[in-house]
Amino acid sequence: MTSPLQRKLKINGPTVVTANRLADGISVWLAADGSWSETIADAAVGTTSDEVLRLLDIAHADENTAVGAYSASVRLSAEGKPEPANLRERIRVAGPTIFLNNAA
Repeated sequence: MTSPLQRKLKINGPTVVTANRLADGISVWLAADGSWSETIADAAVGTTSDEVLRLLDIAHADENTAVGAYSASVRLSAEGKPEPANLRERIRVAGPTIFLNNAA
């Protein structure tokens, strides 16, 4: 029997951690140095449950900068850079699907 204190996370291939920046809601990805990047190609990639849980711990410790952190599957480009592996992440990488009127 597994203790309720043990966290489970099933990882199937390369995975990144993404969230939304608190200041403006922009999609961001956790980089290897613990900073947040607006570019998925800068994201730290984990391939095991332990690696991704460590990245999630870093992300959750910085909820003054980015909120709603979760793991997202990616595929790696020929250069080894992460790219979105599903429709949701492709939309988040491309930016909002509506026109934002910045004129106030």
